Amino acid sequence: MALRIIFMGTPDFSVATLKALHAAGHEIVAAYSQPPRPGGRRGLDLQKSPVHQAAEELGIEVRHPLNFRDQADRDAFVALQADVAVVVAYGLLLPEAILNGTRLGAYNGHASLLPRWRGAAPIQRAIMAGDAETGMMVMNMDKGLDTGPVALTWKVAIGPDMTAGELHDALSLAGAEAMVEAMAGLEAGTLVTVPQAEDGVLYAAKIDKAETRVDFSRSATEVHNHIRGLSPFPGAWTEVEVNGKPERVKLLASHLAEKDGVLAAAGTALDDRLTIACGIGAVSLARLQKAGGKALNAEDFLRGTPLPKGTVIA
Repeated sequence: MALRIIFMGTPDFSVATLKALHAAGHEIVAAYSQPPRPGGRRGLDLQKSPVHQAAEELGIEVRHPLNFRDQADRDAFVALQADVAVVVAYGLLLPEAILNGTRLGAYNGHASLLPRWRGAAPIQRAIMAGDAETGMMVMNMDKGLDTGPVALTWKVAIGPDMTAGELHDALSLAGAEAMVEAMAGLEAGTLVTVPQAEDGVLYAAKIDKAETRVDFSRSATEVHNHIRGLSPFPGAWTEVEVNGKPERVKLLASHLAEKDGVLAAAGTALDDRLTIACGIGAVSLARLQKAGGKALNAEDFLRGTPLPKGTVIA
């Protein structure tokens, strides 16, 4: 028999799992998502979350309590008489009353190889740290922050130039497949969970705006990982002098440059093609975006904003 599932998620990342569970024949009795937020060009229109929109398209009831402090919201959750709650990037810490509010508990799809990168920004932090692989883990949730026992692991390689956006998409699809497999095991009574290792715990803190500026005094590898780890959002950035004024420019893609024995000061353009010296080595900037402008590849960017050899950016 199909499971009665309460799905809890908010962003694009969660949509693939919602659709996959629905396609697998499970009964999604309700979808919980963050409430509509102001959006649009003027911020006056209320925008439904991607999960909210996808659930409505599938004919699934959508609920969006601000939190679960209200007993009425907790009672309404339990009244659904679901077998299990599936949580993927919902955006709220769930109280024990909700974690225990279904017959089989709550299972979370988390984008890291736990216990490495518990917390809010595991995709970005994995790339910024230079990890060669990450994955999706299906975890039986407990009251801790991503501390529950793990039921299933799908590993995903992180390519040397892969951005956070590209890894996000790969993990979203992997997570959908992993959750369908986990729910099949749960339905059959064959799903086994294993406690997380006590060693190797790292926390993926939310990205702070203060850390988004590129520091070219760091090694080329660190600069490259910083750029791709923050692409496309919120975007690593630097300042470039345009018409005598500093202008903020997002750096959305880069490559490690084959420049041995770089002697120029960090932040100096080593040629006319956006190869920039770092503390050790150099990076080639491949995709850039001025404030309010379109993202452009290096060649197109340089047509409008020449940065000749010897230019210093910061």
